[in-house]
Amino acid sequence: MSSPRQIYYDLFSRVYDFIIRLHSRDVEGSLRGFIIAKANLFEGDRALDLCTGTGSVAAKLAGQVGENGLVVGLDFSRGMLEKAKEKAFRMNLKQLHLVQANASQLPFKTSSFHGVTCSHAFYELKGKERAIAIAEVARVLRVGGRFCLMEHAKPEKLIARLLFYIRIFFLGASDAKKFLEEEEAVLGERFKNIGKEMSPTGQSKVIYGEKGG
Repeated sequence: MSSPRQIYYDLFSRVYDFIIRLHSRDVEGSLRGFIIAKANLFEGDRALDLCTGTGSVAAKLAGQVGENGLVVGLDFSRGMLEKAKEKAFRMNLKQLHLVQANASQLPFKTSSFHGVTCSHAFYELKGKERAIAIAEVARVLRVGGRFCLMEHAKPEKLIARLLFYIRIFFLGASDAKKFLEEEEAVLGERFKNIGKEMSPTGQSKVIYGEKGG
């Protein structure tokens, strides 16, 4: 049985791409290229895109790793995955596979991936679920693999910031504000060589870290 959150995202999938472009001011999709550049992936690598949504980042990752690579797009929303499936079919991305699962319960073997990405979704996970998801990412990454997390920068305008926090409240992620201010420290508990950069649009940021040996 679907949870209220799943039902919300199943419905939201119909307008998701439009809303993300509007909020991030990224009409040309440059943010996808930005996070993928930071993921440090190469031809033939295996990549995981958490909370993949409609698969926009996963599709770009598929191009990065090539036909000999593998990309898994994971999401708990069937509606989102259906949209991602349509996108993968339209683009003939045979190296892109979609899995319905929770970010805190990754159905993959240890050290399965060269890189893991997550775009504009991780902050919505609740505190305990988020901590478990970070541990799971560290588990499925190979040594030296990078976890790249892209999130919205805190809106500068008062009304936009208010709407942003209202959305977080209704999604149940009450501690998301704290996480958005302390991502580097949180990732530093599991990863090394932590970095943080603002996107070209100025509306998002990428935080990344590598799995130690």
